Amino acid sequence: QLQLVESGGGLVQPGGSLRLSCAASGAITLDFYGVGWFRQAPGKEREGVSCISYSGDSRKYADSVKGRFTISRDNVKNTVYLQMNSLKPEDTAIYYCTASYLYRCSSPGVPNDYWGQGTQVTVSS
Repeated sequence: QLQLVESGGGLVQPGGSLRLSCAASGAITLDFYGVGWFRQAPGKEREGVSCISYSGDSRKYADSVKGRFTISRDNVKNTVYLQMNSLKPEDTAIYYCTASYLYRCSSPGVPNDYWGQGTQVTVSS
């Protein structure tokens, strides 16, 4: 059973940056798993933010974050990252790391099989 653990959330001012991390715990590695990031703000629908294929050759972004967020993976560290720059108050949400085996990342909105517990990101002055 793949277990995902997010970290890196917090409070940041508008225009600031955060880097979220998604690590796999236990004996299973992320090498053959595509990973996606979703977010959900209070009173709003869940939104697919970004994804990266298991091979790393496909990366997708929601229009709302394109040009500001960058997804990457480090299979040696068994971790996927979401670098978030130029943060806006509307980026405030709980961010979830998700994964599926051999996921090719066709769209950031495709839900995956495994989900982490989430990490809170708050953008406020």
